Amino acid sequence: MPEPVKKAGSAFAKKPKTQEADEGSSVVFEAETEKPDAKVKWQCNTKDIANGNKYVVTANGNKHSLSIKAVTAEDTNVYAVIAGGSKVKFELKVVSKQAEAPAAAEPSVQPPAAEQPPAGDPPAAEQPPTGNKSTAPTQDAPPAEDKLAPDTRQDLTGLFTEKPQSGEVTMGQNITFVAKVNSSTMLKKPTVKWFKGKWMDLASKSGKHLQLKETYDRNTKVYTFEMQIIAAKANFSGAYRCEVSSRDKFDSCNFDLTVHEACAVEGLDIRAAFRRTSTDGKEDSGELDFTSLLKKSSSFLKSSNRVVQVNTEPDSDVWEVLRHAPATEYEKIAFQHGITDLRGMLKRLKKMKKEEKKSEAFLKKLDPAYQVTKGHKIKLAVEVANADDEVKWLKNGQDLQQTGSKYIFESVGNMRYLTINHCSLADDATYTCVVGEEKCTTELFVKEPPVLITKNLEDQMVMKDERVEFECEVSEEGANVKWEKDGVELTRDESFKYRFKKDGCKHVLIINEATKEDCGHYKVKSNGGESVAELMVQEKDLEVYQSIADLSVKAKDEAVFKCEVSDETVKGTWFKNGVEVKHDGRINISHIGRIHKLTIGDVKPEDEGDYTFVPDGYAFNLSAKLNFLEVKIDYVPRQDPPKIHLDCMGRTAESTIVVVAGNKLRLDVPITGDPAPTVIWTKAEKASSVKPEGEEKGKKTTSWTMNNGEVVTEGDGRVHVESSKGHCIFTIEGTERQDEGIYSVVVRNPAGEDTADINVKVVDVPDPPQAPRILSVGEDSCVVEWDPPVFDGGQPVIGYVLERKKKKSYRWMRLNFDPYPDTTYEAKRMIEGVPYEMRVYAVNSIGMSRHSPASQPFVPVAPTSEPIGLCVDDISDTSISLKWRPPERIGSAELEGYGVEYCKEGTDEWVPAFEGLTDRTSVIIRDLTTGDKLQFRVRAHNMAGPSAPAGLAQPITIREIMQRPKIWLPRTLRQTLIKTVGDSVNLVIPFQGKPRPKVMWSKDGEPLNPKLVSVRNCDTDTIFFIRKSERCHSGKYDLQVQIENVEDTASVMIQIVDLPGPPEGLRIMDVWGFNVALEWKPPKDNGNCEITGYTIQKADKKTMEWFTVFEQFRRTNCVASDLIMGNEYVFRAFAANLVGLSPEPCNAKDSAYIQKTGIDYKSPTYKNHDFSEAPKFTHPLVNRSVIAGYNATLSCSLRGIPKPKVTWYKNKMDISNEAKYRMLSQQGIVTLEIRKPCLFDGGVYTCKAVNGSGEDVVECKLEVRPQVAKEEKKKEINGSG
Repeated sequence: MPEPVKKAGSAFAKKPKTQEADEGSSVVFEAETEKPDAKVKWQCNTKDIANGNKYVVTANGNKHSLSIKAVTAEDTNVYAVIAGGSKVKFELKVVSKQAEAPAAAEPSVQPPAAEQPPAGDPPAAEQPPTGNKSTAPTQDAPPAEDKLAPDTRQDLTGLFTEKPQSGEVTMGQNITFVAKVNSSTMLKKPTVKWFKGKWMDLASKSGKHLQLKETYDRNTKVYTFEMQIIAAKANFSGAYRCEVSSRDKFDSCNFDLTVHEACAVEGLDIRAAFRRTSTDGKEDSGELDFTSLLKKSSSFLKSSNRVVQVNTEPDSDVWEVLRHAPATEYEKIAFQHGITDLRGMLKRLKKMKKEEKKSEAFLKKLDPAYQVTKGHKIKLAVEVANADDEVKWLKNGQDLQQTGSKYIFESVGNMRYLTINHCSLADDATYTCVVGEEKCTTELFVKEPPVLITKNLEDQMVMKDERVEFECEVSEEGANVKWEKDGVELTRDESFKYRFKKDGCKHVLIINEATKEDCGHYKVKSNGGESVAELMVQEKDLEVYQSIADLSVKAKDEAVFKCEVSDETVKGTWFKNGVEVKHDGRINISHIGRIHKLTIGDVKPEDEGDYTFVPDGYAFNLSAKLNFLEVKIDYVPRQDPPKIHLDCMGRTAESTIVVVAGNKLRLDVPITGDPAPTVIWTKAEKASSVKPEGEEKGKKTTSWTMNNGEVVTEGDGRVHVESSKGHCIFTIEGTERQDEGIYSVVVRNPAGEDTADINVKVVDVPDPPQAPRILSVGEDSCVVEWDPPVFDGGQPVIGYVLERKKKKSYRWMRLNFDPYPDTTYEAKRMIEGVPYEMRVYAVNSIGMSRHSPASQPFVPVAPTSEPIGLCVDDISDTSISLKWRPPERIGSAELEGYGVEYCKEGTDEWVPAFEGLTDRTSVIIRDLTTGDKLQFRVRAHNMAGPSAPAGLAQPITIREIMQRPKIWLPRTLRQTLIKTVGDSVNLVIPFQGKPRPKVMWSKDGEPLNPKLVSVRNCDTDTIFFIRKSERCHSGKYDLQVQIENVEDTASVMIQIVDLPGPPEGLRIMDVWGFNVALEWKPPKDNGNCEITGYTIQKADKKTMEWFTVFEQFRRTNCVASDLIMGNEYVFRAFAANLVGLSPEPCNAKDSAYIQKTGIDYKSPTYKNHDFSEAPKFTHPLVNRSVIAGYNATLSCSLRGIPKPKVTWYKNKMDISNEAKYRMLSQQGIVTLEIRKPCLFDGGVYTCKAVNGSGEDVVECKLEVRPQVAKEEKKKEINGSG
C-alpha cells in the first residue's frame, strides 16, 4: 500500500518579493511556476493587469515577469500573482526624490541611542491617510501565500473573506472600513451589523457623519459592506466591532479608530478657528469648536529641529475671561479677541460651565472603566467629602446587597470601597455609587483568561471505514476551540462527516467512516495554545474465516480446495508448486462473495502437489497438499524385498522440501514389501548456511522405529509416525527452526532393505533488526539507517517496514505499507521541534519479524538560513576583521554559534579560521600572510548542522589600506549649537584615517579641562560629552586629527543660554483718560542670548489679579489702554529670550488711578424666555417579533423641556428595577434592551414620559418566537422542496 503523499502547498517554485524603487524608474517582478504550462494572472489591488503602455506581462515556459514602467507614487500598492490555486502577494514601495535628499545627507555614524542629544532626533513624520480606505500598517516581510479568496494580511477564519482593519485619521477627514463576505456556501443573504463600544448599534446613527453601504458582485458572489465616517471628530475614537450572521453561522471582528488632532499652523487665524463644521449654510446646523482658542501654542520651535525648547506663558485665556465676566461684557470681550459668532460662543460657554460643575459629595470619583480577569477580585474605591455620608452601590441600576463573600462593602474614613470576589462574566456590568442626590458611574469589563490545552492530541492509525476520535482537554469548562485539518478550519456540514463533542473540559473531534482522504495533520486551537496530531488510514487487514485443507483423492475423483476471507472484493491467485494455476477444461476457478474455490476434475497423478491461494494486495498465503492415491493390483510373491517408491530422492536443492515454521510437516512415503517391512526414521541435523549466533554446528541423530504398524520408539511428542498398507507417514506438528535437516527412512524385512533421504528446510520470519540510527534531521524529516537482521529466517529479506511515534505518546504510526528494500530511509511529514522515536520490522516471503528496539529520541529541526550582511570591517597587513548579521530564520533549535573559514584564491581547500564556534557576529582573524588573496565564508550551526555559507563577492587582499586623516563634521554642528543651562551636551564626530590618527581637543587655543569636559576617542570617531552644561562652557572648541605630518581640523561653536534677568527701572511716565504710559530699561543679564521681547501685565489693586497687556513687546516703553475708570492699577514687566521669561518681574513703584468722569452706566434688563415644553413622542414604538435567546431592543424618539422622566411598563407593570431590562436615553432616543428574552417576555410594553409641563404615553406589542431545532429546519426545507 503506497504511503500517503502530502499535497503540494504551492504552484510556485520562485515567488516575487517586495521591492523599493525610485520615482521614475522601472521595476520587474519575476516568478517561476512548478509546471511550464501553468496559467498565470497578475493583479494590482485585486484587479487584473493587462498588457499596455504602463504594464508589460511576459511568459517564457515556467518563467513569468511583470514590468512596470516609469513608476510614480500612485503605483505604491499591493500586487499579486495567481497560478492554479496559489496566490502570492507582494508590494511595490516608491521612494520620491524629495524624500531621498535629506536621507542622503545624514551622517554615516550615529551616536549611541542613550547619549544622543535631543536636538539630533528628527521628529517622526506622521503618515496621513491615503484616500478614504482604511489600511493597516505593513512591514517588510516575505510574500504571504494564500488561496484565491481575498485576504487582509491576517488569518481568515469564519465567514469573513476580508476583515475591517484598524485605522487612523486626522480630525475633519474621512475614512472607510470595508468588510467582505463570500456567500457561495450560504443559503441566505448575510446580515451585517456595525457597533461602537460594547452595545451601540451604528445602524441608527446613519446621517451626516456616518454612512453604511452594501454592494454585491454576482460573478464572485461576494458581499461588500462599507462603513464611511465623514469629517471625523475627536469623540469618534474608540473600539468598533463588525458582526456578520447567516442562519446558524456567526462571526465578528474587532477594530480600532484613532482620530488625531490637526497640526497647529503657525500664525493662528482666530476667525478660521471659529468656522462652522457644517457646509450647508444653515445657522445652527453644525457644532462650533472653540478648543483651538483655549490655549496658545506652547512653543513656536516645537515642530522644528532646533535644540532650544522655549516655554512661554500663555496670554489671557479667553474662556477664563468669559467665565468670570458678567453677561453684559460678552460682546466687548468677543470684539477684543476677534470672535464674530457670538451665538456659537454663548452655546459653548453654557456647555463649558455645565461641564465644569464640581461635585459637592465626591472628592474622588470612580474611573470611567475597570478591567479584571475572570476568577480574580477587584476593588472599586471612591472618596466622599463628608466622612459620615452613607453610600449606596448599584449594579445595572439595581441595588447591591452584601450577601456572603461575593460583595464586600467597606468604609474607612472618607473612603468607600466595593470589593467583588471571584469575578465571572455575570459581573460584567455598569456599577454606580450614589451619595444623596449625586452619583458616579463606571463600567466593569471581565476578561476571560487564556484557555490552555492540558491534554494534547494523540497520533492515530485506523483501518478504512472505522470511526476516529481525536480527544483533548482544556483548562476551562465550556471554552470554545477551533479544529483544523492541514490548516483548513473544520465545520459542521450537511454530510455530518465531522462532528464536534464538548463535555466539560473535554473536546472531541469525531470522524465517521474514515477514508484515505482523511489522512493528514489535525490541529486544535484555543486562545492560549494549540496541539497537533496525525491521522493515517490503512486498508483493513484481511481475516481468514476458513482455510484450505489437505486432500487425498483417488484417480478419476474430483478435488475441491475452498477458502473464505473477510472481504468480498478481494481477488486472488492459485498456485501449484509455485506455478500459477490456469483455468482449463478440468480445472475451474470460482469466486462467489467471500468464498474462493479451486475445482480439479478427473484427478490424475500429475495433479499431486502443494496448492497455494494468495490474496491480491496482502503479504500472506493459504497452502494445502493434494495427495494422489493410486490403486495398484500386482502379483506379489511371498518373499518380496522392501522398496521405497519416491520420485525425488537425494540431497540436491531440487529435492528439498520447504516448510514454514509453525506449519505441519507431513512426509508420506509409499513402500512395498512382503512380509510388511519395519520402518526406521532417522534425522541428522546439518549445519544451516544461515543460523543464529551461538547455535552449535555438527550432526546429531534422532530415530523413530515402527514394526507391524506400531511405534517401537518415539522421540518428541510433536512427532507422529503412522503406517498403512503401502504407505508410511511421518508427521511433525508445529515445525520449529531446529526441525530442519536430512530425514532418512529405512525399510527392512527378511528379504532385504531399502533406504531413502529427504532434505527438509524450515523457513521462518526473520529476526528483528538492530536499533536504527538517525543519520541526519531536517525541518520536518529525518534520515534513518539500520543493519539487516542477523538471521533472515531462511528466506531472503525482501524489505522493511518502519514506524515512528512521538516520545511522550504510546501510539506507533506506520510510515510505509509496502516493504522498503534499502536500509536507509527518509521519513517525512514530522513536526519541527517535537521529539520522535523510530523502529523497524524486517519482512521476507514468510512474514514480518518482531520490531527492533526503538532508536534514540531525536528532534526534527532544520539548519538555519545563511548569515546575512557579511562584510569586511577592517584590514591590516596580517589580520582582517569580519562582521555579519544573524540568519533571518533560526528555527526551533537554538543557534550554537558560527564557523568562519577561508581559502586561497585558485584553490578549494577551506581552512577553519579558529577552533570551534563563536557566539559573536564579528571576528578578527590574525596571523595571515601579507599579500595573499583570500576568500572568506561564514556558516551558522545548530543541532541540525551547518547552514549554507555566506561569502564575500570577491577575494580580499591582505594589505593595510592607508587613508589621509579626514573629519566628517555633522551638518548640525556647522552652525552654533545652542543648549540650555543644565542640559547635557553629547557630540559624536566621525573621522577617518589609517593608521589610527591622534585626536586632540582645545578651547580658545587652550587644552580642555578634564573636570569640565569628557572626551572619549576610538578608531573611527570621537565623543565630546558635558554631563551638566554651564554658561562657562560656551565658546569655540577646536578638533584636530593628525597622522605624522598630515592633519585635519574642525571647529564647533557652543552657546549655553539661560533665562534672562528682570527688566530694570519700570516706572509710570504719564496717566491720561483711560491710558497709562510706562517705561523701563533692559535687564543687566540677557541669559547669554538676545532679548526677544517683554511681557507687560496689569492688576487692579482691589483683586490683585494679573492680566497681560502686551506679550513679546520689542520696545522699552508702551501705553496701556482701555483701563476702567475708578480703578487703581499697578504694573509689572518680564524680559523674554529664547529660553523663556525671566523668573522674577520688575514691579513699578507707583500705581495709576483712573479718574471717574461722572457717567453712570445702567445695564439693560432682559426677560427670560420660557422654553418649557410638554413631552411628546416624535417616533412611536413599533410592534416586533423576535426569536427567544437573542437580545431585543425597543426604541422610540422623545422631545420635551425640561428632560422628561421615562418609565417603562410591561403589561402595565413597572419594570424599571428589573435586571433583565436595560433602559437607555441618549439625545432624545429612548431604548429598552431585553437581554435574551424567553417566551414569557412577550406582551404589551408601554413607555411613559413625564415632566412639569405634561406627559405622553406610547406602547407596542412584542412577540417572542421559540427557536427552531435543526432537525425541524431540515424537515421544513425537505417539505418545501
